[in-house]
Amino acid sequence: MRRAHFAITVVAALAFSFGAPARAANWPTRPVTVVAPYVAGGMADVVARLVAHHLSQKLGQPFTIDNRGGGAGSIGAIQVASAQPDGSVFMFTSPSAILTVPMLQKVSYDPDSFVPVTVVAHLPFVLAIRSSLPPRTLGDFIAYAHANPGKLNYASAGVGGISHLVSSLFVRRAGMDAVHVPYKSAAPATAALLSGEVDMYFGGAPEMMQHLGSDRIAILATSGAQRMSNLAETPTVGEIFPGFEVNTWLGFVAPRGTAGEIVDDMARATQETLRLPEVAERLSALGVVAAGSSPAEFAALLKKDRAFYADAIRAAGIPLAGGQ
Repeated sequence: MRRAHFAITVVAALAFSFGAPARAANWPTRPVTVVAPYVAGGMADVVARLVAHHLSQKLGQPFTIDNRGGGAGSIGAIQVASAQPDGSVFMFTSPSAILTVPMLQKVSYDPDSFVPVTVVAHLPFVLAIRSSLPPRTLGDFIAYAHANPGKLNYASAGVGGISHLVSSLFVRRAGMDAVHVPYKSAAPATAALLSGEVDMYFGGAPEMMQHLGSDRIAILATSGAQRMSNLAETPTVGEIFPGFEVNTWLGFVAPRGTAGEIVDDMARATQETLRLPEVAERLSALGVVAAGSSPAEFAALLKKDRAFYADAIRAAGIPLAGGQ
């Protein structure tokens, strides 16, 4: 009887194990692809490779970066949205691919096509002007703009891009009359500021930090809620305009339907990776702030940003896709 009971128990256990979905404890059981919907060599790619390298070591499976640039991130996002939700594919993205692109154009996915996993890093923006302009403080620059309506311009990394939306919100909040000059990406926009071709540019902190010692630009403010540690003397825009807080971010999302256990395990492993001194130091040197949110915290941020960017797009005078 005891042997019979034992046999029944074993058979039942085996039947359950074969019939039930794979447990997160077994994840990952094969290589993981991280789609980076931007070109190789950019900031998102650099951070993705840094984190993926340590995730591979921590979880015992290769994490491979698959760069799928184009369409402001939509090409990579389409691939991930249609991928099997089995924990073998994630996307390392900024807000553009999953939030602003679906607002600006018709694509085959929307923000709900993805499961938020964790925010890896925050990237504040840095407001800089060409140094040949007389102002040296944010308040003086706003006063100068008011005294010279229509005479100033500002660069962006492309119409509808995050730098354009941040600039449009700032110009509206400051009551400025300035002309938008779009470029194809951040690199030519930064070059235009350095050459004096444009008057103002809200650039990402990582790219702007490279020019801290330049005598061709003057850095006036940053866009985050708090001052940056490596720009401690530089005020935030919010110190003049309370409530103005803009950080772009980089984070992991998964295809809709990915098991919660897998999402939680990926978030936990990433959080542990970000706490490694060598990772935190490298991110700080790049000008980004390590994060490591829970999936629920990331979901709340996405909800907040979805409303924020819709307002920013309207401020820029760009129609929302589908009349949103």
